[in-house]
Amino acid sequence: MTDGLRVGVAGVHGHGRSHVDAVLAMPADVELVAVADPRGGGDVPPSTRVFSDAAQMIDGAGLDVVVLSTPIPTHTELALRALAGGAHVLLEKPPVPSVADHMRLTSAADAAARAVQVGFQSLGSAGVPATAEAVASGVIGDVLHYGAVGLWSRSEEYWRRTAWAGHRVQDGRLVADGVVTNPLAHAVATAFAIAGAHAPADVVAVHTDLRRANDIETDDTSSLVVELRAGQRMAAGLAVTAPRRHEPYVLVRGTRGHIVYHYTADTLHVFRDGAPLPRTYEFTRTGLLADLVAHARRGAPLLAPLHRTGAFTRVLEEIVDSPAPARIDPSLVRVATVGDETFRIVDGIEDAAERVAWEARTFRELGAF
Repeated sequence: MTDGLRVGVAGVHGHGRSHVDAVLAMPADVELVAVADPRGGGDVPPSTRVFSDAAQMIDGAGLDVVVLSTPIPTHTELALRALAGGAHVLLEKPPVPSVADHMRLTSAADAAARAVQVGFQSLGSAGVPATAEAVASGVIGDVLHYGAVGLWSRSEEYWRRTAWAGHRVQDGRLVADGVVTNPLAHAVATAFAIAGAHAPADVVAVHTDLRRANDIETDDTSSLVVELRAGQRMAAGLAVTAPRRHEPYVLVRGTRGHIVYHYTADTLHVFRDGAPLPRTYEFTRTGLLADLVAHARRGAPLLAPLHRTGAFTRVLEEIVDSPAPARIDPSLVRVATVGDETFRIVDGIEDAAERVAWEARTFRELGAF
């Protein structure tokens, strides 16, 4: 494609607004020609057409690139529709609700000779392949296991932000709004990217231990241990019930040291046994929409293509099929009010989540909660 690119964004409020701003910040030959949202288009240029329905936008706006920042139950069908219309797609995470949909959408993209980029922003960082290269170099010896720690604080109001918030399934359709599959999904996706686990088949087994402190259907405090086809494990301790937000990270434990990669800060720390101080490296990040535009124009390789996120989809499917999250003992949950928001805080969650990643054991195996 050498002419101007026509872009449409479906879902323009909340996180979707960042996609609108990203398009508007691009050169003039990348044009925001349409947006779609049942709540209205918000602040967009007068030349931008506003649709109330994403499918109508895809069918009626003649788009080269479609950005889908819509609920997960809509992702597969809308992405298929966009591909059939000749558009490339930026699909927000989590991308699809099942491995079957992942394979179906991947096949459709290949057949249409169009790309599907997944909105795992952390994968736009040069730090992800650099961390993988550091692991492969043997600087920390042989890999013992991979880990991920995510500790955020989300209020009760967060779980009421939309009608589908806090649900696994709503009206018979998969939502998967739990901590592992939505707010801290980047931790799992980034760990997999560093471990080289991309396809659904790269995941051999998933051992989940899902908990909740809030009055929701899904999980807000969870651990999992994933067995990978390559022989290692990936263990994640993730919660939005911490007393404060911590910088999330991916851990790689080796026989002669360990690596910590802070994926929101694009910073790599290499700790070698016997070295007095870690080596620290900083990296730049490319926006995933800009990366998709470069692919549409020049065929540049994508940073977060759908086919490299299949391992994450396999975990999502396993989590949704797991038993309902267990309620955390109320005696371990504190309630705090900050302004107009109420937070449920799980005592001991910070230490427990760290131990999950460092010891590769679930909360249950650790005797936590």
